Amino acid sequence: MMKNTKFLIIALCAMAIAATASVATFSAGAAVTDSFTINAPSAILIDADTGTVLYEQNSTEHRPVASMVKIMTLLLTFDAIDEGRLSTDDNVTVSENASSMGGSQAFLDAHAEYNVGELIKAITIASANDACVAMAEHLSGSVEGFVSEMNARAIALGMNNTNFVNCTGLPAPNQYSCACDAAIMFRALISHKAYFDYSKIWMFDFEHPSGRKTMLSNTNKLIRAYEGCDGGKTGFTNEAMYCLSATAMRNGTRLISVVTGAQTSKGRNAEICKLFDYGFAHFETRQVIFGGRELEDKFANRRAKEKETCVVPVSDGFFLTEKGDKRELTYGVELDENVPLPLPAGSVVGKITVFADGSPIVERELVTVSELTEPGYLDILDEIIKEW
Repeated sequence: MMKNTKFLIIALCAMAIAATASVATFSAGAAVTDSFTINAPSAILIDADTGTVLYEQNSTEHRPVASMVKIMTLLLTFDAIDEGRLSTDDNVTVSENASSMGGSQAFLDAHAEYNVGELIKAITIASANDACVAMAEHLSGSVEGFVSEMNARAIALGMNNTNFVNCTGLPAPNQYSCACDAAIMFRALISHKAYFDYSKIWMFDFEHPSGRKTMLSNTNKLIRAYEGCDGGKTGFTNEAMYCLSATAMRNGTRLISVVTGAQTSKGRNAEICKLFDYGFAHFETRQVIFGGRELEDKFANRRAKEKETCVVPVSDGFFLTEKGDKRELTYGVELDENVPLPLPAGSVVGKITVFADGSPIVERELVTVSELTEPGYLDILDEIIKEW
């Protein structure tokens, strides 16, 4: 009975994580052996590209996650940058409230202006509570407003076992998350490639406007201790104990591991490494669709002035498989030549599907590279003359 329950939880987690991007294409639950366990209250291992859950242990159990809350703080910050509402070159004025935060901090000066890029660095590397509050107030006008946005983003991502009360992870009544939701939001965060510009930094001098410097070091020691680890967010409070969400890549396969509630930081890191070792030993991700790469197939429309245009997949497509999988991969391209003109560049005109032994595993829309326009009177006349 317990085994069936465990696999059901895996399926539910996979559905939630897959909903944030592409559909998971490989059910790895059956590959989890009963002998493999993690020495922590809850844990999860997922493939970052497909969102497939490879292992879980009490992954939907509500728990405090300490500074892993800052994953969402960073996600909203990078979202704002991508949307053009924020720039890393902008300056943020630090309030008295922000500068008074306890716990991990960058020791910001109240009323001083700090660069956004430096504040992101302080949050990512040193888990600075004061930098989090400064960013929250800058983006939303208040911490309360920012927390509302955090919870709205969580709902949009399918994080059904999370409630944020602050942007730092400091202990607060009714603030909780779970390993599965931490994996979901961390996967969303690392989709911002700029995150890795900060997460791999080991140590730096944080310079204040006054000229003084604060040396900050990365709380995620695995970026030096585990091959391929290039990002993560630690967390610790007496209530949550030791938590960590981390990512590592080897040979093109990127994994995300989460552990919550470990008894020691050393034990937490060891269990994360154990999850990574398990994942890299048993699974691999293959990129089977390349977004933006022109296909040999052309989209043709005899009614158009240009007659045809190249097509490209709208995004990359990945296939997660157990190592040693020998299934034959084939491709199918469907183009709808009845799409009405005119067609601007980037119009959806079909799809490409990858099959493994005849079963579909990945699908992406195909879009036009250049525009197709309706012919004018002179164009039609020219065609008639050519056909004469």
